[in-house]
Amino acid sequence: VVFIDDMDEILATFHELGPICERHDMFPERVNTEFVQVYSRGHVRMVVWERGAGPTMACGTGACAVVVAGVLNGKLDRQCTVTLPGGDLCIDWNESDDIVYMTGPARKIFEGIIS
Repeated sequence: VVFIDDMDEILATFHELGPICERHDMFPERVNTEFVQVYSRGHVRMVVWERGAGPTMACGTGACAVVVAGVLNGKLDRQCTVTLPGGDLCIDWNESDDIVYMTGPARKIFEGIIS
């Protein structure tokens, strides 16, 4: 999870920066990277570079990781809306049971047959 000030700057170099992060020597198994701009303690914008796939429309586990990292770093509240290219996810890191809950829409974006 990488907190940034200006999403437009990241998006301008996203296709160069994403593979550099994914394949950095620090991560021999490769890594997903979430770039996050904080709008408020309850709202962030995120784009993700997923290992082996590149940019994706959404990443639920990444959105959950963003909120946990944001809370632990004093940037976010435990309930937060994460705006991704595919839509918004509502993340709630529940203090009483220490479970991270995610709610949001599910849409079919592809259909195919594997032969």
